[in-house]
Amino acid sequence: MNLKKWLRIAFLNILIVAAIGIVLRYKIAYSLTFIDQKHLLHGHSHFAFCGWITQALMALIVARLSTYRGLDLFKRYNILLFANLICAYGMLLSFPVQGYGAISITFSTASLIVSYVFAVYVWKDIKHCSGDIIVFSWFKAATLFNALSSLGALGLAFMMISKIANENWYLAAVYFFLHFQYNGWFCFAILGLLFEKLAELKVQSSTLRNIFRLFFVACIPAYFLSALWMPMPTWVYVLVVWAAILQVWAWGWATMLLMKKSKTIKAQISPIAFTIVKLSLLAFTIKLLLQLASTIPSLSTLTFGFRPIVVGYLHLVLLGFTSLFILGYTIHTGSIENNRRHRVGISIFISGIILNEIALMIQGITAMKYVVVPYINEILLLIAIIMFSGLLLINIPNSKN
Repeated sequence: MNLKKWLRIAFLNILIVAAIGIVLRYKIAYSLTFIDQKHLLHGHSHFAFCGWITQALMALIVARLSTYRGLDLFKRYNILLFANLICAYGMLLSFPVQGYGAISITFSTASLIVSYVFAVYVWKDIKHCSGDIIVFSWFKAATLFNALSSLGALGLAFMMISKIANENWYLAAVYFFLHFQYNGWFCFAILGLLFEKLAELKVQSSTLRNIFRLFFVACIPAYFLSALWMPMPTWVYVLVVWAAILQVWAWGWATMLLMKKSKTIKAQISPIAFTIVKLSLLAFTIKLLLQLASTIPSLSTLTFGFRPIVVGYLHLVLLGFTSLFILGYTIHTGSIENNRRHRVGISIFISGIILNEIALMIQGITAMKYVVVPYINEILLLIAIIMFSGLLLINIPNSKN
């Protein structure tokens, strides 16, 4: 198995994620009495994280390390990639049936073990690579935060098994896992790939390293941005605000570097890949600004109190930033052919993401005023079908293959 084959599997997995998304939206708009919404949602989210994002990022990291080592490392990592895939499908099948039960917890725990082993392998391979290359720092941090996020998942599983009914601790564990997945594992792996390109364009290494340090230092206290609804001492709140400002500052610095090199980058990659990555980074910018805005107490109370806003934010990161970057980078590597059918599929998928964010934003804002938007659930169902349709076209291979 090579990079192209693993990425094709990952894109098949996001198609499955989108199909489940349609079922979830249908159940909200109409009725499917035989499906447990909460259990299916657990299967949907776990498979999206493990089967789509993690599977793709692992493959991309292995490919980059193979380049630096001058070896085909997939021969050694294939076992881990297969193990992660098995865990993903195990969770996909077990969570909708039993929720947090013996089988689903076994597969989710096994996926955590895979992430630990993967981190050890990556760190060892980086040791064997010569030179102080900036992408290595990002990859090491990404795998570290991936392992750290498991504490939230383990805590959540313990509370489920022990029947501990403490809502604050439950939410704290959920957000701990989400934070170090979204803002740790996903973010640092993607920014590593991005900053690798800047390093190739001869941007001063000390500048790139300083930006990395700012993001790294801010990542752990930034967890409390997801816990602003909990009572906290003043000094912790000050630390949270500082972390949010630090991330915006670091990204502003990075954005200026990207703008200076944009013409060179544009000349080196296809126009569609360039556009997709730009949209991804725009979503990342919005994400950081929203995090900073959430430190205002009145806004924080509103955002955490209305589910559409939380769902919109999570989809902004998972779809707008993470998925689009992987899509753009995959086209850049040639793992997805840049043909007309795929371009149409990509356009439909991106349109679906934008419409989804707009609809969720409208639903969230009107919910604050206790106003129900007519047919909003049906509209969100239609948008889910649009995204699935785009992904279906992306997954159709060239007839010659």
